[in-house]
Amino acid sequence: MPEKRLPALPPRAQFLARMARTVLIALGLVAASLFLGMLGYHVFEDMPWIDAFVNASMILSGMGPIGELHTRGGKLFAGLYALYSGFALLTIAALLLAPIVRRFLHRFHLEMGSDR
Repeated sequence: MPEKRLPALPPRAQFLARMARTVLIALGLVAASLFLGMLGYHVFEDMPWIDAFVNASMILSGMGPIGELHTRGGKLFAGLYALYSGFALLTIAALLLAPIVRRFLHRFHLEMGSDR
C-alpha cells in the first residue's frame, strides 16, 4: 500500500495573512454589533448616543446594562440584544481561534505522520 504524503505546513506569512483577515472580520462584527446595540437603545429608549454606546458595549462585553430601561420595547430589545451578544461573543472568539487551532492541528498531524 503506498504511503500518503501529507501536505506541508503553510508558510508563516500565509498564516499571518489568515490571522489578519480573521481579525479584520472579527473587528467588523464587533463594530456592527455595537452599532446595532447603540441604534436600538437610541430608538427604543431614546437614550443619547453616548449612553447608548455605554449600554451596548457593556452588554456586548457580557457585563450587563448600565442605565435603567423604561419602555417595553427597550426591555424587549435589551433582552434580545443580550442573547445575540452571547452568541456573537462565542462566534467572534471561535473565528479568532480558528486559524491558530488549524495550524496547531496541522503541525500535530505532520508530527504524528512522521512517526509511522
